[in-house]
Amino acid sequence: MQQIDSYNFKNKRALVRVDFNVPLAKDGTISDDTRIKAVLPTLSKVLEGGGSAIVLSHMGRPKEFTPKLSLSVVTPLLESYLGVKVLFAPDAMGKEAQSLSASLKEGELLLLENLRFHKEEEGKECTPQNIERFTKQLASYGECYINDAFGTAHRAHSSTALIAKYFPQDKMFGTLMEQEIEALERVVKSPNRPVTAIVGGAKISTKIKVIQNLFNFCNHIIVGGAMSYTFIKAQGGKVGESLYEEEYLSLALQILERAKKEGVKLHFAKESVVAQRVENDTPSKICNSFEIEQGWMGVDVAPSAIEEWKAVLEGSKTVLWNGPVGIFEIPNFAHGTNAIAQILAEITQQGAYTLVGGGDSVAAIKQMGFGDKVSYISTGGGAMLEYLEGRVLPGIEAITSNS
Repeated sequence: MQQIDSYNFKNKRALVRVDFNVPLAKDGTISDDTRIKAVLPTLSKVLEGGGSAIVLSHMGRPKEFTPKLSLSVVTPLLESYLGVKVLFAPDAMGKEAQSLSASLKEGELLLLENLRFHKEEEGKECTPQNIERFTKQLASYGECYINDAFGTAHRAHSSTALIAKYFPQDKMFGTLMEQEIEALERVVKSPNRPVTAIVGGAKISTKIKVIQNLFNFCNHIIVGGAMSYTFIKAQGGKVGESLYEEEYLSLALQILERAKKEGVKLHFAKESVVAQRVENDTPSKICNSFEIEQGWMGVDVAPSAIEEWKAVLEGSKTVLWNGPVGIFEIPNFAHGTNAIAQILAEITQQGAYTLVGGGDSVAAIKQMGFGDKVSYISTGGGAMLEYLEGRVLPGIEAITSNS
């Protein structure tokens, strides 16, 4: 496998798969450019190394050409950050894309239009022949391939997995992908102990495989958010109107039993902030998490839980956080999630390794101004979860495998 730091890009056209699936404001402008900034080191390496770059990405989930999901919105920012003229091909499969890529000179960059405007990118409702034709044409634009799109590494799409076979000797990870893999491996494969995982969010069903795999390397697992009420209900607790999943009650009991057998400590909030409506101005109170009255629902963890968890986190050398521990979108129910962000910033300064991933967790860290005060923030929510489940990610395997 080639390494981006040692590869010679001189006079080569590099196909660079990135993740420019950035959030857009109501007026169509980019509201968060984190993913754009994250791939600048890779693009700079190619251009400064005497090569040219053809940038591939998707945005959103369009089924056909959708003007509001055009990647042309990215062009001005790329030009500003890289200090180069960015060419734009309005159709990734068009003659203009072929012509522009073929004529690229040293230090020039071409951005192709949203790949998902073509159904062959995801491979849905396509014949294998059409997918192959699409992938082969993309590959023909470049002489080497770089995957720097961790956010889509869990997708076996044309531009993330299939295209790599056309570059058996000239494929590599970008700088961001290298950092993402290194950060995850540091937690999963070679962590400093004790290791604590904070798992939050609404449904246990979306995180069950993650929780099961966490037993392989964690000493403590803190469960927050609505998913905790499935565990509480399974133990005979009264959860009122709190969200829980009936079909996962028996599995929750199995996880609790496994924790006892393997010596992994599961932590739940003994007290919850409860409310009758999910509205910012609705009255709330604190009660026993196992004794929530009918008509009331858990919306956040109580301060007592944060204090208990803080002691666990302060005694940890490695901490992984994915998912809020309350209804983070509502300011009055975001106190627990914000407190976790504060604690992680503090223990990072004290020498702990802290990895944060997942939309709301990352939003909380940044909202609190702690974006640069944790060890690493992952750019890929879904990809990070699948990695933590123990899966082989197609976008990673396509680079590391010879097949």
